[in-house]
Formats: sequence, structure tokens, C-alpha cells
Amino acid sequence: MGRLPDGRAVFVPYSLPGEIVRIRLIDEKRNFTRAELLEVLSPSQDRISPRCPHFSVCGGCHYQHMSYPHQLRAKRDILREQLERLGGMKDVLVEATVPSPLAWNYRNYIQFHLDPQGKPGFEGARTHQVVTIRECHLPEEAINIIWPQLQIEPLPGLERFSLRLGADEELLVVLESNTGEAPEFSVEDLSLSAVLAGPGGTLTLAGSDHIFIEVPPRSFFVSAGSFFQVNTRQASAMVEHLLANLPLSPQVTLLELYSGVGLFSVFLAPRVGKLLAIESSASACHDFEINLDEFDNIDLYEAAVEQVLPHLDIHPQIILVDPPRGGLGQKLIDNLVAFKAPFVAYVSCDPATLGRDARRLVEGGYQLEKITPFDLFPQTYHIESISFWKRNI
Repeated sequence: MGRLPDGRAVFVPYSLPGEIVRIRLIDEKRNFTRAELLEVLSPSQDRISPRCPHFSVCGGCHYQHMSYPHQLRAKRDILREQLERLGGMKDVLVEATVPSPLAWNYRNYIQFHLDPQGKPGFEGARTHQVVTIRECHLPEEAINIIWPQLQIEPLPGLERFSLRLGADEELLVVLESNTGEAPEFSVEDLSLSAVLAGPGGTLTLAGSDHIFIEVPPRSFFVSAGSFFQVNTRQASAMVEHLLANLPLSPQVTLLELYSGVGLFSVFLAPRVGKLLAIESSASACHDFEINLDEFDNIDLYEAAVEQVLPHLDIHPQIILVDPPRGGLGQKLIDNLVAFKAPFVAYVSCDPATLGRDARRLVEGGYQLEKITPFDLFPQTYHIESISFWKRNI
């Protein structure tokens, strides 16, 4: 962000703080403008050459022009700024960003859009037009070997497909159709499973409708329609962080909101007396029951968190939340605060909604004890964090 002579803020993607750049204004508002970067006249010492030829055209990456240490510092600073500006908090101590073990080729899942000729690509930067690609440096290598070999005939309603990598380089392809009409499909010499996801559910085209993903020492059953963290190594780091900082004991009742397939639940269940989980996705609940079948101290509610929370008559000592990008919101936080749980852990994937929710947690009697950003998405502006809140009333 810079300032124009008239005082308006100007947002310039792919520039860095301290640089002198030449720009073209492309979207002018009364109080701010957006610009296109034309030339870097005086580069930052943190500027590097992007690895990918599609960078700045494809919309998948945002930070390839930054050195990786600078990316980590920027994400910590952005998280702090959002907590202070949107959360109304002062002098927030944000720990150093936990780096991804792999800055490239870290994703176990990738989704491609299809152009009218059936060629894979991503939606372009600041547009919904599909940019076809020749290479991508974010998926794990096994995915990068397979996706260029896939031949997909353009069919009405078939707009996207995704690839997910599991244990022992097991691969699952999910074709996404808005009609549900099954295409002709053959894996030929490729060793993979394939599923068609449409309005009526999923149809297995080849192999299995699920995959196993390992977060040592556990293996997780993950169906085609279920969410799982895309950076497997960082998922392990987040689990370890929770286990090291939550006050777990056999006397504890833990309430987990947005439990998914049970990534955190599997590791928490043997350390608490009771775990109650809430998840709205039928697919994720199915997987949760498989992944936690060995435990008898768990209750799972398959419904929206907003529907279940007001009717629970429990007294949890710990509440763990892992909401989608939209965060929790006022009504849900009001219901959460009403439990008067001594400890809340918040896994966030959006600093802006975390900042908004942080203000409401403070108003509800909670104090921030610790917050740590985790870089699950190197080369992009996405920021994951885990914060711990202690009730002070």
C-alpha cells in the first residue's frame, strides 16, 4: 500500500514495502485506488525472481516475489495489525511464524479449473477467466507427475477437477460436475482412484471413493467430499502445538466446533475425559466415525454449530474452534461465551475474521494468552494461526 499525492491509499499487488515503482491506476474510488505494477524502479532487498512463469497472471500465488523469510515476517506483521486494527487490541505479542518444512511442493490437494477446451488451469488474478498452465510448484511431486497426463474431454457441466495425495502416493481424482452426468472414464496405465461429484452426490468411476492421509502416528480415512489440511507436515506441527499448550487431563470435558474428519480429535480424545464434537458435513462426520471408532468417550453431533450450541447442557473446561474463513460471528460467540469455559483455543485461517472475533471474545471476558501463525500456504497471502484465550471473569 502507498499514498497518492491527493492522500488516497493505493494498493499495488506484487510490490514490496520501501520500493519505488511505476504503476497504472485501474480502479479508482473516492478514498482509495487499485493499481497495476508496471515497473520496479528501486527494488527491495527482499525481492527475488519468481520461480513460476505464470506468477502474477495465474491467481494461485501472491508472494513468489518475496524471499521466504520475508514472507514469514510479513504474515506475522499482518496478523498483528489485524488484531490491533479490527480487534481493538494493543501491543499484541505475536510469535514468529512457524515455517513450512517445504516452501514448495507442499500441497497434498490441488483443484484445477477447466477452460472451454478442457485444459487445466486456475482462475486468473483479479478475474474469473481460466488461465491454462504448463507447470505449478505448489502440489507435491506425485501430483505434479500425474496431472499433466490427464486427458479430460470438455463436457457440459464439467468445470473443475481436483487431485488429492494420500499415503504411499495413493491418488484420488474428483471430477466436479453441476449436472451429475457421468463421463466416459478410463485410468488406463495410471494408478489412481476417481470420483464424480455432482448435485446428487458422488459416483465412483475407478478405485475407491476415499483416501488415507497420514499425520504420524495416525492414518486418516478421508472421503472425496471431505476437507483435510492441504499441508500435511504443517498439520502435524499444529497438532503438536495444541497438545503442548492445552490444559488436557482425564478430568477435562472438551467441546470441539467444526471438527471435520477428526484431525485434532484423534489426538485429543485419549487425553481428556469427554470430547463433544460438532460438524455439519455429512461426509466429514462419516469419516470422523471411522477415524475415532476406537474411542468411547466421544459424542458427535452432525449439524450446524449454530443449531447445536444453544441446546447443549454441558460445562466444558476447554472449547476448541476451527471455523471456516468466515469465522464465528457475534451470535455464535455469545453462545460460546455463555459456557464460561476457562480456556478457548481458536484455529483461524483468516486474520480479518479472527480480529473481529477477538474483539468479541475480549468483550466476553477472555484474555489472549498466546498466538502463533503457521505458514500452511507458502507463496500465498493465506495465514493460519492458533490462539489461546483464558477467561478472566
